[in-house]
Amino acid sequence: MATDFNLPELGENITSGDVLRVLVKPGDTINKDQAVVELETDKATIEVPTSVAGRVKDVKVKPGDKVKVGQAILSVEDNGSAKPADATSGPEKADTAQPAPTKAVAAESAPAKAVAAESAPAKPPEPVPQQDKVPDMQPDAQAKARSAQPDKPGVKPDKSGVKEDADEDRNAQPAAGGKVVDISRGARAAAEPSASPDLPPAPAAPSVRRMARELGVDIGDVQGSGPSGRISIDDVKAHARELVSGPAKSSGASGSIALPDFARWGEIERQPMRAVRRKTAEHLAAAWATIPHVTQHDVADITELEELRKKYGKQAEAAGGSLTVTAIAVKVAAAALRVFPQFNASIDLGAEEIIYKKYVHIGVAVDTDRGLLVPVIRHADTKNIIQLAVELAELSEKARTRKLSLEEMQGGCFSISNLGGIGGTYFTPIVNAPEVAILGISGARLEPVHKDGGFVPRFMLPLSLSYDHRAIDGADGIRFLRWIAEALEQPFLLSLQG
Repeated sequence: MATDFNLPELGENITSGDVLRVLVKPGDTINKDQAVVELETDKATIEVPTSVAGRVKDVKVKPGDKVKVGQAILSVEDNGSAKPADATSGPEKADTAQPAPTKAVAAESAPAKAVAAESAPAKPPEPVPQQDKVPDMQPDAQAKARSAQPDKPGVKPDKSGVKEDADEDRNAQPAAGGKVVDISRGARAAAEPSASPDLPPAPAAPSVRRMARELGVDIGDVQGSGPSGRISIDDVKAHARELVSGPAKSSGASGSIALPDFARWGEIERQPMRAVRRKTAEHLAAAWATIPHVTQHDVADITELEELRKKYGKQAEAAGGSLTVTAIAVKVAAAALRVFPQFNASIDLGAEEIIYKKYVHIGVAVDTDRGLLVPVIRHADTKNIIQLAVELAELSEKARTRKLSLEEMQGGCFSISNLGGIGGTYFTPIVNAPEVAILGISGARLEPVHKDGGFVPRFMLPLSLSYDHRAIDGADGIRFLRWIAEALEQPFLLSLQG
């Protein structure tokens, strides 16, 4: 007997994944907890273990397939003991003969249903369905059918009256469908100018209206789920998520952009978005749509820091790491979060609270062939720079070799994105929600700086800080950024103030 193995739950809010490799083939004997497929889900690569054992009868997926939780991955014959299809034993025949009695029972039940239907009291025929049957009757039967119709207010008993009602019903269907597709309040107002002034105000509490304003949601477009259509905070959140994710789900969703036929102008190639790119697009679109971003820029003179990196770089290499600017920036940012706790926070709009975290976990963006991944260094404030350099090297290698787990990318308090190895001057990093700030680092360059009455060559490091303006004011933003710049310029500040 064959048993299907279905894709199990993979983690919180994970509903699907892309098949990278199938690790078994038909005929293989597998044991419980043996990995059978390798999936790329969200931002991690996972080997999925099976919960059944036996001989693999059929593999239902292949590399490149997108599979959902609960979908069959493969079928297994328990312990490989299933008998061949041409076996002639009595029990085998009995099993295969089961569908026939089932059909017989169904056939026998049909007359019973017909008898029950005849014994049931007849309902008065509806006008429109009855009209459909009238042309098939004889003239006498038509007259009897019309006389049998009950008199209803506003419904004509003759043939023309029924047709008019049917036409009205058919004409009403597109209008109802239009209301489902067109969620733009402005579009409805333009289509129904006379009805717009009479629209009642949306039933919602002041706190719900305030949240809708902060999310950029028109409260009149939100469908309420409470009594009498009352709108709750959850309704506003669900509507905001629908607006953000709508374009990614369907080209006809609200806010989507209609694409032309690009093939008209030349050759094109379509490729499906991989799991990492899809998740990145969804997450960043939601963050950009819901967070009021502010980005401030500054430069740090890291001339002395560069000398220290060269001097102590071998110690980091001996420990298995690399004394990079990123590793040092992790230590500096961790110390800054202790000095400026408002940057180590998240906003809970539903509860109208700010959550301050007592731990310091720093996420570092890593460039991979699959897209941008952000592994998290935990308790960065308790580790020295050598330890951070080693852990950063290990996590970066895991990210590039698809060994990074979901747990290693969760729980971040603050993120750092260093593009200095590629180049550039400044950029605007997007806040990695639910965090409230992110530090961007660009390429250091040798510049002439006026010092002690003359110009001297100095290594200047461009810094970009993006933050959520709902939680952080501009003055605090520049104070935080200046503290980081001065800590890079004078590493003694880490011991003095960090």
